Amino acid sequence: MRDVATGYNDAIEALRSDEYPMLQDSVYLDHAGATLCSKSLMDDFARDMTSALYGNPHSASWPSQQSTARIEDVRLRLLSFFKADPSEFDLVFVANATAGVKLVVEAMRSLPLGFTYAYHEACHTSLVGVREEARDSACLDDPALQSWLERGCLPEPNCQPASATLVAYPGQSHMDGRRYPLSWSGKLRRRRPAASPRVYTLLDAASLAATSPLDLCDPENAPDFTVLSLYKIFGFPDLGALIVRRSAESVFSHRKYFGGGTVDMVLCGKEQWHAPKSQFLHERLEDGTLPFHSIIALDTAMTTHERLFGTMEQVSAHTSYLIRRLLGGLSSLRHGNGRPVCVLYTDATADSGCGPVVSFNIRNSAGAWISLAEFEKLATLKKMHVRTGGLCSPGGIAAALKLEPWQMKNNFSAGFRCGTDSDIMAGKPTGVIRASLGAMSTASDVSRFVEFVDEFFVETDPVPPCMPSLTIASISKTARLEVQAITVFPIKSCGGFQVPKGASWEVRPEGLAWDREWCLVHRGSGQALSQKRYPQMALLRPSIDFNKGVLLVEWRGGPLKTGAASHITVPLSANPSLFDSTRRQMPSRVCGDEISPHVYSSPEINDFFTNALGIPCVLTRFPPGGRGLGSRSTKARMQTYQQCAVKPQHVLPGAFPEIPSPPESDSEQPREGKILLSNESPILLIHAASVDALNREIESRGGPPVDGAAFRANIIVRPAAAQGEDESPLAPYSEDAWRSIRIGAHNFKLLGACRRCQMVCVDQDTGEKKQEPFTTLAKTRRFDGGKVYFGCHMCHRPPKGERPSGVTQCPTIQVGDPVVVDADE
Repeated sequence: MRDVATGYNDAIEALRSDEYPMLQDSVYLDHAGATLCSKSLMDDFARDMTSALYGNPHSASWPSQQSTARIEDVRLRLLSFFKADPSEFDLVFVANATAGVKLVVEAMRSLPLGFTYAYHEACHTSLVGVREEARDSACLDDPALQSWLERGCLPEPNCQPASATLVAYPGQSHMDGRRYPLSWSGKLRRRRPAASPRVYTLLDAASLAATSPLDLCDPENAPDFTVLSLYKIFGFPDLGALIVRRSAESVFSHRKYFGGGTVDMVLCGKEQWHAPKSQFLHERLEDGTLPFHSIIALDTAMTTHERLFGTMEQVSAHTSYLIRRLLGGLSSLRHGNGRPVCVLYTDATADSGCGPVVSFNIRNSAGAWISLAEFEKLATLKKMHVRTGGLCSPGGIAAALKLEPWQMKNNFSAGFRCGTDSDIMAGKPTGVIRASLGAMSTASDVSRFVEFVDEFFVETDPVPPCMPSLTIASISKTARLEVQAITVFPIKSCGGFQVPKGASWEVRPEGLAWDREWCLVHRGSGQALSQKRYPQMALLRPSIDFNKGVLLVEWRGGPLKTGAASHITVPLSANPSLFDSTRRQMPSRVCGDEISPHVYSSPEINDFFTNALGIPCVLTRFPPGGRGLGSRSTKARMQTYQQCAVKPQHVLPGAFPEIPSPPESDSEQPREGKILLSNESPILLIHAASVDALNREIESRGGPPVDGAAFRANIIVRPAAAQGEDESPLAPYSEDAWRSIRIGAHNFKLLGACRRCQMVCVDQDTGEKKQEPFTTLAKTRRFDGGKVYFGCHMCHRPPKGERPSGVTQCPTIQVGDPVVVDADE
């Protein structure tokens, strides 16, 4: 058996580099939710489209009839693929599996007394949502469903009897891969008491059919309705299907809506009447013009899939072999103290079997959960493509993580939303890591992924070596620092403007003057653009010309289209005439905050940025002094590991120190004032000694050093040029324990360490993405649930109780200013 599996795996390895060039150097473990088009499939489809003429099927022309013939051939081919006898089943083409669910719901809702609904807790969100259309609903776990299978009764409804009951369940959980028997459908129908409404079953086969044969050869035990995502099986096109057991077709007879192509006759005006098509169910349900080019592409995709991967039985055997390797590899990882690294939610020993899906979370050697957001940052950087979060499986996630409804509501009230970084709340994760394998997955994918988890998350020492040992007492009182560089970033996520030596730069309550006062916003979504998604933004270089009163922006990237300007000037004045009054309150989002910036009306300005980046965007401004959605507040705070650094605890290795937990939401965090468009705080500072230490670590691992500009700090401090004999330099990363500093004549409060992401890997000179320094930071500067920190946030602290002076009324700093660290706050 192993030799057969190995031979098949070697064959997939051989074809992958030619057929899937997009997977070059990548490990793709998100097959449960992705489209992967093979090269030969797209070539074959292109040949088909350029060698034949296809038209709208609702016509008698030859191109139209050719489309009709191809569509019906594909329909029969798909039914055969699922071993469904056309005399027992019909197949309806839909946009996706959810569209198929909605067709069923529309029919059930149209029944004279409506319907009641029962769904398994492992159902996808699209099936959970059906309950909102039912007269009554119930979520069933395994014991409840098993009870009904044995006794033939659902939980008592809370409403009047309905015309029918719909029961939905997945063929395979898309969260943890657990498989459920298709025979449940027949048992549920047969167990219905004689006086009860008819029971219909709805099977979500989207996850199951992607890597396993779906066998509908037994209509007596088959589901009444089966929904599928065809792209998950064949990679292309983006289509779904609804397979209906013919004995259940009567449900659709109450459907009211009809669209073009689904009727034989329609009367309007004096009399309103229509005659729906009656020969086949799909003729009545496929409203409007079918996506006939996509259906023809499906024919090509099925042929290509068979040529590349053979039968679905072979795909199933291959992915089963790989999932055993993946489960074995992850379960074998142990920290140095013997604790398991991964908490697995996939049960390969389940009676009904397990598909090629593994869901898990990671704990450190002390038992703390690793942040999903931090895991995904590292995974993306190392080209490990997985999915994290709730996976559109609310019931499955709640059951796996043992989250009670009140806990999930508390998390929501505390600020948790799908897609946010708040992935560990009240000591529990809010989601999981999911790795799902497909036909083109290989054993090397599995090995590289396990090695990745091993490299970055296995702690061999009882206490991770990166835990800081700095305390207040360890900070030298005599060491002298100075400001090495001051940089402002006028346009968020674009290049920086370095303040010239000798120039005094104003410090405002929101940060350094002119820092992140502008941002580029996507024309459609309103989302602020960021280097994380558009690294070429680093090549937009702003500079400030106070003599002319303008912000000059130059494009340092590749050639622009003919006639496009390579630079633009933007007035520094916030003259209302510069902005679009009709879009003044354009809703936008920056770092999760909803804001209303002012939008520039100049086509010349906006076209410059659009041409440079190739992204439809507009320049907006977020000037100081705004209120409501025209203002933002700092989010920075001292991190747990910094509290440990300042107040050392005498505890056993691996134990949790007795310190207050950080606030769970932004609403609980103390505010230190306003910010403009910076991520978290008014000013970001880094210590040159820490950059040097990091570079030594990078070079020891064989990598090239990184420039301090990668960290996009406003202020870089370094040891003063001349140090006395009694002065010892501040150690690298000593800034973790700083609580306040004085620059020149002005005081600043340190607000907490800066949490880092892959953006530090963007080369600020070329706009290229690299792996350093985040890879090394993740190994040396990861604390508090796997979060990566480097540098620190701070804000200006005005003097209290002092008579205002010219110096304090308009604080300024400059390069070369002395810096004094005071940790005795």
